[in-house]
Amino acid sequence: LTFSLLSVTVLVSFGSSMLYGYNLAVVNSPAVHIKAFYNATWSQRYGHGLAPALLTLLYSLTVSIFALGGLVGSLLVGFLVERYGRNGTLSRSALLVLLAGGFRGFSRELRSPEMVIIGRSITGLHSGRCCLGCGANLRGFLGLIPSIFICLGVFFAQVLSLPELLGEDRFWPLFLSVGIVPASLQLLLLHCFPESPRYLLIERNDICGATKALCQFLGTPDVQDAIEEMKEEQRSLSSVEMVSVWQLLWDRSVRWQTLSVVVVNAGMQLSGIDAIWFYTNTIFENAGIPVSQIPYTTVGTGVIEVVAGLIGCFTIEKLGRRPLIITGFCAMGICSAGITVSLLLQTTLPWMRFVSVACVVGIIAGFCVGPAGVPFLMTAELFTQSHRPAAYIVGGSLNWLCNFTVGFIFPFLQMSTGAFCYLVFCGVCLLVALYVYVIIPETKNKTFMEISHIFA
Repeated sequence: LTFSLLSVTVLVSFGSSMLYGYNLAVVNSPAVHIKAFYNATWSQRYGHGLAPALLTLLYSLTVSIFALGGLVGSLLVGFLVERYGRNGTLSRSALLVLLAGGFRGFSRELRSPEMVIIGRSITGLHSGRCCLGCGANLRGFLGLIPSIFICLGVFFAQVLSLPELLGEDRFWPLFLSVGIVPASLQLLLLHCFPESPRYLLIERNDICGATKALCQFLGTPDVQDAIEEMKEEQRSLSSVEMVSVWQLLWDRSVRWQTLSVVVVNAGMQLSGIDAIWFYTNTIFENAGIPVSQIPYTTVGTGVIEVVAGLIGCFTIEKLGRRPLIITGFCAMGICSAGITVSLLLQTTLPWMRFVSVACVVGIIAGFCVGPAGVPFLMTAELFTQSHRPAAYIVGGSLNWLCNFTVGFIFPFLQMSTGAFCYLVFCGVCLLVALYVYVIIPETKNKTFMEISHIFA
């Protein structure tokens, strides 16, 4: 990789994927403070506090509405990239983060829980617009860099939530708004990099601009072969009719590829990882970890997930996609069952609390090794260009809808089923791992025609 190409990938991931990861975990630690703010505001407005069920519902909406914003953003990203290019789309998305930070940062001063919820939904809109476009046509190592930054975003949220930093009650609005820092840096630094060469040549027919951008990205003036390759792609795209989502779903020639995208992307979110990230402190508290130790335990899990993400990133080209995703889902399923067992036995065996922590670490590590990034790569590799945009819409929509579902219903599922709620995630993980093992072929170093032949 040249320095310029790696730099722009890191910059895009820094202001997009890292923010996505940060906003997955940022609502975990200040949950108690935000709920207290909601209750106090409601009492000031109506003379009485919120009922426990209504407070849980309101907070669940605050957590999960991020995914609804992401769903809307993911549906818009194709149009925006086609119209404004990569840099233009990212710049407009960064402005959304600044707006969302203002809503959340001033919500307590203006005594408005609605501003927290609106700010959270706007942040989701940003994440939906950025995450789908981070690595759609990249393979292997470069394609998993965004997943590393998701892990880093989660880790930074866990570190900043420590009592010594922004973990106190008076700092939670600032804690929710820290995302404006990487967004601002991205907004400033994007001007230092040229626009995507593919966008310039294929969408704008700007051969001169594409040549200049390629020279900077590849670090060589000899880019004629790459230009000719993109011109050929431009000619082939002009003769290819793009498939709609409806046509994709009814196309029998790619039905197993489409089903695979559905299973893997839905399974990625229904695996329980969002429940772990959204409600880590609650899970540890139920496991019997002392309240004073929970923030530091959470930071420890963050270190593990970053290491696991790096392992997946550096081994994907050697091991392939299938081993990483199967191993990841199996580890998550086993550890989900382990949490159930440890919670049931912790009253008689106090040391079971450490088993709970180990299982949470296992779920996070298993996710970061494979399921965090491989589904996006596989979606690109299972389809030709004519089907790929529709496949990304299907996969992205399911991803965000399942994210919303888990974030919204997990507190109620936990209240109604107790320790057994994790068995739902266990079943999902093991079934997805079995499906991948039986149905999905290895896609490393294979063309679409080879992959299609294996499916057939």
